Amino acid sequence: EMLEAGDDFCMAISYNPGYQSVLKDLKQSTRQRFVALEFDYPAAGLEAKIIASETGVNTETAAQLVKFAQMTRNLKGSGLEEGASTRLLVHAAKLMKSGVKPVVACRSSIAQALTDDAEMLTAVNELSASVF
Repeated sequence: EMLEAGDDFCMAISYNPGYQSVLKDLKQSTRQRFVALEFDYPAAGLEAKIIASETGVNTETAAQLVKFAQMTRNLKGSGLEEGASTRLLVHAAKLMKSGVKPVVACRSSIAQALTDDAEMLTAVNELSASVF
């Protein structure tokens, strides 16, 4: 049986090639069936606004989180597979808003999410301490 898609039918997929193993990579024939859009992190000012809006922290705290995130993003490929995402920053900001100290919030919601390596964890924690 062949199904016909309606005129308003739309299909979207999300694919993060950096998170896939060689065995789970999309086949070339599948990739060719979609339009690709590449996204980067939001500009610093916009990312801070997103964090403040989503969590209620003040703009100074949001800007500090973005500064810390940029520092972790600079470590991508030099010990970290990925830097801090906006999602992780929102998690940290929510903890801060609830009264958790910034360094503790960054350690538990960002640093430990980024790495299990003891030396890299120490380095990321030192980065957060330098900002907060």
